[in-house]
Amino acid sequence: MNIWKIRDGYIDLTGLPVVMGILNVTPDSFSDGGDHNDLSSALKWTEKMVNEGAEIIDVGGESTRPGSVEITADEEIERVAPVIERIASEFDVKISVDTYRAATAEAALKAGAHIVNDVWGFRREPEIAKITKRYEAGAVLMSNAFGFEYDDIISFKNDCYEKSLKIAHDAGITDDQILLDPGVGFGTSREDDISLMRELDKYDNILLGVSRKRIVDFLLGGNTQPKERTAGSVGLALAGAAKGVKVIRVHDVKETVDALKAYSKVMREDF
Repeated sequence: MNIWKIRDGYIDLTGLPVVMGILNVTPDSFSDGGDHNDLSSALKWTEKMVNEGAEIIDVGGESTRPGSVEITADEEIERVAPVIERIASEFDVKISVDTYRAATAEAALKAGAHIVNDVWGFRREPEIAKITKRYEAGAVLMSNAFGFEYDDIISFKNDCYEKSLKIAHDAGITDDQILLDPGVGFGTSREDDISLMRELDKYDNILLGVSRKRIVDFLLGGNTQPKERTAGSVGLALAGAAKGVKVIRVHDVKETVDALKAYSKVMREDF
């Protein structure tokens, strides 16, 4: 997949992985909860990430960390819509909304978002697929294992993809609008997460989100706090690049962009 069709345009996927910067406008996200949950700090963080090389800003209004408390659609919309509207008016950057709710997706798209990033892959609220199609937005469909039992993570992931893609296709969304997310850390063990990482090159349309997650702590030997995992997160971003990942979702934009540039100049002979 070389071109990702999104609302009002496309994203070129032929070069280095595109960096998606994380903007959590939440009080309780596992790594940065409370850091950017007012409009002023959210816009400052957006400006920083755009200047550092983020091509997409992913705005989330509800934490998806284990044990997080669900909020209502109205609360989520109240958090994300004003931020998206301001980002759309002030920055030349693509915007995704991190939500599984149809109502939130519609409010975000009305506010100027280009992409719907659904951690439940359209399976929690299938109506979200029709809204995504109505705006001809891009879609990220995650394989999410929270609350499920399975024998093999790869088979489970492929089953999730199949179900999500059917919902998307039935709504009229085409494959060139869709990226798949393996859902590292979403109801999975650390051993499963490593298996998912090793399978990334089996697909041509993967978005990878591993930034500051427990897999990083696991690979570093344990006992690290989320904000201490930057170097490990960058290491996994480079592993994703080597596996052909198209988009990498990160907290630490500058470090990731710099590492990808260095990687490219050596491994891809870009000099």
